[in-house]
Amino acid sequence: MRLKNKIVLVTASTRGIGLACAKACAKEGAIVYMAARNLERAQKIADNLNAQGCNVKCVFNNAMQPETFLSMVEDVVNDAGGIDVLVNNFGTSNPGKDLDFSNTEPSAFLDTINLNLRSVFMASQAAAKHMAAKQGGSIINISSVGGIVPDISQVAYGTSKAAINYLTKLIAVHEAKNKIRCNAVLPGMTATEAVEKNLTEEFRSLFLRHIPLGRMGLPEEIAAAVVYLASDEAAYITGQILTVSGGFGLATPVYGDLSDKKLRR
Repeated sequence: MRLKNKIVLVTASTRGIGLACAKACAKEGAIVYMAARNLERAQKIADNLNAQGCNVKCVFNNAMQPETFLSMVEDVVNDAGGIDVLVNNFGTSNPGKDLDFSNTEPSAFLDTINLNLRSVFMASQAAAKHMAAKQGGSIINISSVGGIVPDISQVAYGTSKAAINYLTKLIAVHEAKNKIRCNAVLPGMTATEAVEKNLTEEFRSLFLRHIPLGRMGLPEEIAAAVVYLASDEAAYITGQILTVSGGFGLATPVYGDLSDKKLRR
């Protein structure tokens, strides 16, 4: 029960990594608020978790309506009396338009940058105000290894995640006076529904060759890092960029070509 009675808000929480974070925090004793556009779907998940002895509630958030990043925080504070942990999980990309540098339209680039950055900035700013009043809190941003290792496509997504990594450090420095910690978790390729839908088996197999641990991560493994950073065990950790990627990006660029061959130099 590492998060017993902590008030935790998770955005984009009805599937994938967000859902895993909501479940993990709830099972560690937190009072979890699932922020979601589809409240009916969120409520069904909350009902199921509450039947297992958890304490989960729902608040409305639609990333296309930026004012709801403010209202969701206010809804949590009005209901619970405060907020201890914010997990900024929302993030988006349009694979059909978010291409390489030469072929991505400026409008598509800026749309993704705007959506991904404003979600973190606005929600964090709103939550920090209430955390400061209580002199304590933890903000955890779900970023991506794509924010530290340039890819051959998704130029907007990668750029937005790099900016979120910087913003994480900036918030950590600026809000330390209020005992607010801010860290980022950077998933690598993770076995979510979105990955299954948007990436071909050929691409997944090619990508896995460059992951030393040789497999995709699980949403629950990303959530485990979030629980740790949300807990008092991480009370002296702030401004950190934690990759949870199976070692992706550590090895020489030819690792994937040579790892399955017995070559001698």
